Amino acid sequence: MSTLMRELFGRSKPVIAMAHLPALPGTPRYDEKGGMDAAVESVQRDVEILLNEGVDSIMFCNEDDRPYSFHVGYEAVAAMARVVAECKPRDLPFGVDLLWDGKAAIAVAAATGASFIREVVTGTYESDMGLWSPDAGALLRYRRALGASAVSVFMNITPEFASSLGSRSIAERTKSAVVSSLADAILIAGPMAGSEPDIDWIKEAKSAVGEDFPVLLNTGARADNITKFLEVADGVIVGSALKVDGHTWNPVDPERVKEFMKIVRAA
Repeated sequence: MSTLMRELFGRSKPVIAMAHLPALPGTPRYDEKGGMDAAVESVQRDVEILLNEGVDSIMFCNEDDRPYSFHVGYEAVAAMARVVAECKPRDLPFGVDLLWDGKAAIAVAAATGASFIREVVTGTYESDMGLWSPDAGALLRYRRALGASAVSVFMNITPEFASSLGSRSIAERTKSAVVSSLADAILIAGPMAGSEPDIDWIKEAKSAVGEDFPVLLNTGARADNITKFLEVADGVIVGSALKVDGHTWNPVDPERVKEFMKIVRAA
């Protein structure tokens, strides 16, 4: 049982629900007519539904800033900070994911009071965005410089839209991320948003770091598979399955959230 999950979320296996932001200023799909007021309204609606149905945490993410980039501009940081500040839950922990810029995520987290971020921090990958080599050392030094050491870093070692270069196993990459890169939690994802990973990947990661270190399911959770995943994972980050028709960029569907949480609590 993970001590960190208990300390952060009050549960041994929390449900962290995604609040996907509409496209932000400066990105191709930004709604210039609706502007930031429309973005805030959209996220507020989704967050209210998720909280009413009893999720344990919210994670804010600029999911619709397609195509993605390794570095975001000042406008994205400012816009994300506004949305998070206006929509964050007042009595639950929340997180920030600013694709795919770890320093930007830490900055927003520090400014808004977030408890954790989700990012790809270690390794080298071939990806939709090109060759990808994040810098864990720079990120954690920046966290220290901001005085934000209390912000946990959840490290995704099997990122969507990307393939790891090299021959290291998931167990080896997991242990290295924890020992060398000081991960606070490990995330296991499938190949795309909404796609489930091989459950054996989670088992392999858990075997590498032991029972008390948290390894979470990062993508692909659904009402029909969450029971089996929670037998091995220390929590779940879920987004697409809670949306209308199960589609990532649709609004949150109250009935889907209700059904998902019912199954989770039973499990």
